[in-house]
Amino acid sequence: MAEDTLTLPQDGLCSRIDKALARRGSITQALEAVAADIAEAIPFTHADICLLDRPGWVVSYETGIRTRWSRASGRIDHAPIRELLSGSCDHMLSEDATEDPRYTYPGASCEPILNHALRARVNVPMRVQGRLIGTLNLSHSTRGLYDPRTVTRAQAIADTMAPHVHALHQAERTRRGARGTQMAQASEEGLRQGALELTQRLEQERQRVGMDLHDQTLADLSRLLREATGETPLPRAELAARLRDTIDDLRRIIDTAVPTLLDLFGFAHAVRVHIERATAGAAVIAVEDATDGAPDRLDPTVRTALFRIVQEAANNATRHSGAGHISASVDRPAPGELSVTIRDDGCGIPQAPARQSGLSHMRTRARLISAALEVSGDAGTVVTVTLDAPE
Repeated sequence: MAEDTLTLPQDGLCSRIDKALARRGSITQALEAVAADIAEAIPFTHADICLLDRPGWVVSYETGIRTRWSRASGRIDHAPIRELLSGSCDHMLSEDATEDPRYTYPGASCEPILNHALRARVNVPMRVQGRLIGTLNLSHSTRGLYDPRTVTRAQAIADTMAPHVHALHQAERTRRGARGTQMAQASEEGLRQGALELTQRLEQERQRVGMDLHDQTLADLSRLLREATGETPLPRAELAARLRDTIDDLRRIIDTAVPTLLDLFGFAHAVRVHIERATAGAAVIAVEDATDGAPDRLDPTVRTALFRIVQEAANNATRHSGAGHISASVDRPAPGELSVTIRDDGCGIPQAPARQSGLSHMRTRARLISAALEVSGDAGTVVTVTLDAPE
């Protein structure tokens, strides 16, 4: 690090940061307002603030490079800075985080570190009245750029920012709670409207299946009958091949209309079988249920809608992303909540998808069961649907 950077007047720097933060209305605005001042003291490629949110979860706010960290909340036990968040250390400093097992352990949400080559990293705690509220994290692509003097300067910046960031976070959580109350008040009416829309869509689905059977299966069988009984019947091998194609088409229609595997063997098994069929062995599959079958204790209508969302996400992964690995996980992110996450390592979501119908159908089904749907793409695609499900 350059000598003039190290000898910047610390009091003056912190004073400028303090004044800049006093006029900001959100954490993102606050971080962007002081980014230049931080960079003057500690050059960085990526900077973020990671804050403790609901129990076991963190939220992140970034400046510079935008990554998956700020797109959705994350689990503390998956965070690359879990040692600092858990109080196991008082700071973290790495010469090359891409090769540091503290950041890249199995299961860590370390894709941004690897994808953007965030090598030099310094992470310091943010505290208010002695209580840990989160961390300030700075990274640079230059290996070995940071040293113990960087830790001292980063800690001074974090101490200055912490009270402002804490106040903004509390205000954000209050607003979030108010929105939740409003949503709860509207829940009954929303469910009634949802039930009506679901009934209408079921009728549309019945009509669609009827049209598919008429326009596709019946037409195929009629053509085969003419060709099999005409003056020059089809050779036996070709007739068998045509019949197999027709049976496969019919099976797809039935699978779409009636998720019998879901009814007979349960949610996790049905998800696994669907992904296996969709990939036809072209991808490595992993399906995990950490809830002991919680989806199968949902209302049947809710469970079916949840399965349809997973189907659509899996279909997108197999048809459009070129994924080599697809995983599905069922978990409880918080007490009384249930989440299903579909993750692939494919090409991700294009900036302007040619077809929006798949995402639209997933969002519609999620709204009908009062679920939250999150779709993000960074080194693949992650689809997470979360809904209330009392234990």
